[in-house]
Amino acid sequence: MLRQNKVDEMLGSHCSLLRQNHAAAIVEFAVALPLLVVLVVGIFDFGGAFNLKQELNNAVREGARFGAAQPTNDLGLSQPPSVDAIRYLVDSYLQTAHINDCGLRTATWALATSLTWQFNATGNGCSMTLTVNRGFAVQETVSGATVYIMCTTVHVSYPYQWHFNQVIQLIVPGANYSLGNIPGDATAVNVD
Repeated sequence: MLRQNKVDEMLGSHCSLLRQNHAAAIVEFAVALPLLVVLVVGIFDFGGAFNLKQELNNAVREGARFGAAQPTNDLGLSQPPSVDAIRYLVDSYLQTAHINDCGLRTATWALATSLTWQFNATGNGCSMTLTVNRGFAVQETVSGATVYIMCTTVHVSYPYQWHFNQVIQLIVPGANYSLGNIPGDATAVNVD
């Protein structure tokens, strides 16, 4: 009985502490902490995705510029050196930016359509696609006449590991928020 009285006395003193302002602060913190964690992880995750998008756009822009300056006399070959050079340039840019290139340097490639080559890179724990179109026609009107300008287009589709989906489930269990691959596109007018 003495022991029970001691336990009741201890619980009573702790309960009186919880009735004070400290209890309200603890409850407010417990409610606000998951929201704060989601906010912080969201900022880092979307910031990382935005940075990756910028780097991908820079890589394909350099690839398109380089490809547009290359001669088109090798495009009749099954594996044109100019298209391969675009792949190496994009791969080099990704590696310089410290982005996993998914094994793009050794990727398999195929002629997707006339003057369009697709590289499917799977390696280093990810999978990406690089598409190079050396004969992309852009329609323009010049002095009332319609002309087609031949361009080089480079497109990349890159996977991004989103962490936000794991954290949002703290607030909304069962929620599934996921975005697909991050694309990057660039087009440059062929010089040749």
